[in-house]
Amino acid sequence: MLNPITSNNKYLVNYAIVWSLIIGAHFAVLHFYYHISIGVAATDSLLFNVFFAFLGISLWNLVRYGKSNQNFINLLVSHIVSSLLIIGFWLISGYLILRYAIDDIHYLSFLDSSFPWRIISGMFYYSLFILVYYVVVYYQDIQIKAKQEASLKTLIKEVELKALKSQINPHFLFNSLNSVSSLTITSPQKAQEMIIKLSEYLRYSLSNEEQQITTLKTELENIKLYLEIEKIRFGDRLKFQFNCLEETMRATIPAMILQPLFENAIKHGVYESIETITVVLDAEIKGNLLVLELKNDFDETAKPTKGEGIGLNNIQERLFLIYKENNLVALNKTETLFTISLKIPQND
Repeated sequence: MLNPITSNNKYLVNYAIVWSLIIGAHFAVLHFYYHISIGVAATDSLLFNVFFAFLGISLWNLVRYGKSNQNFINLLVSHIVSSLLIIGFWLISGYLILRYAIDDIHYLSFLDSSFPWRIISGMFYYSLFILVYYVVVYYQDIQIKAKQEASLKTLIKEVELKALKSQINPHFLFNSLNSVSSLTITSPQKAQEMIIKLSEYLRYSLSNEEQQITTLKTELENIKLYLEIEKIRFGDRLKFQFNCLEETMRATIPAMILQPLFENAIKHGVYESIETITVVLDAEIKGNLLVLELKNDFDETAKPTKGEGIGLNNIQERLFLIYKENNLVALNKTETLFTISLKIPQND
């Protein structure tokens, strides 16, 4: 992790401005209060403060990489030792340089007597740097953990969505192969036609396997392939109708979210009835929602077909994972009509 001061030009400029103000204040005290000459006061203030400004930048490594994994007592002892070494080096180096560079008895006397408050100022600088750096480290660690958690949640969500989506193709393929098996005996020509349609459908599905969100237009193209496959099997017993305005065709929708609904309509409508069953899809935009209603009539006297309920559960789970809402699916069943409604939020 880079030093927060040197890695950002804005922070580096602000850092320089702060130390310039400190140098100015230091110079003013020496010159106006202690009556030290301008040159000597400027040399003293520049040497000690610029020196510690560079030392302060290096303290980042001490905080970030050297001591962060220790317990509180060891950390405290480490900083006490480090502060003594760094402040001692700072004071002794500055003292020796000024001692041999300036030949002014009045100033040298002041230099000797100023050691106590220089020690205090050094401890203040050290403590301030360490405190600020720990705040920065804490904040950066929180940011990193937040990004990692967000990435992990996104990854988990994608895995769950792919797992739910992957349940659809095997389920559909199982039903289709059963249909082909039946038609090979009763109508080999239809079985051949169904296999061709099935290959087209699977090619289409596999080409869009990684896509989680698509348009209603694309989804309906896929559904039409599926319905054409089923129509080979059921003939005139199956009719379907799409009532979708042009504006709805551009709306977004989770890929392959409608197929389980049509499978359900055929399984519990067409399969159980000897009469013609019509499957109707209505689509309209209401505010920020794409509202879909799939209706199919059914024979109320027919014996219900048992199922595992994969389709509807799959839809509810996928919509919740994507949109974080629980009220996007509604079912309604009368004596002769089954209706399922979906609300798909549209992101502006």
